[in-house]
Amino acid sequence: METSKTQETVDITSRVKAAVTRSKIRDGICAISVAHTTAGVFVNENADPDVQKDVLAALERAVPNDARYHHAEGNGPAHVKAVLVGSSVTLTVRDGELVLGTWQGIYFAELDGPRERHATITVIGD
Repeated sequence: METSKTQETVDITSRVKAAVTRSKIRDGICAISVAHTTAGVFVNENADPDVQKDVLAALERAVPNDARYHHAEGNGPAHVKAVLVGSSVTLTVRDGELVLGTWQGIYFAELDGPRERHATITVIGD
């Protein structure tokens, strides 16, 4: 996927659900992983877009962009934020459907964009 901002969240729920459908797995797990050190993936509320703004604002408060970092390439805070967000999520697949709560969505966290990014979706089961 192509991200468009320095920091943003991208709802990838529909992409993950489509991968589960294509897999034809009835019962198992779906793992979503990000092989980037300045990005992450997480599950959170998808009904109110302000929640995503709050997530990014909280990450900025916890790991300010204007603080000093030993990593001198200018993206030190993005690396630290990626550790906090996490690089993978594992969800249940039941009856051929991804199991998510009513208000849950799956989000890709861009922390050093804009860039071309990739997430790996693996579905395992019967």
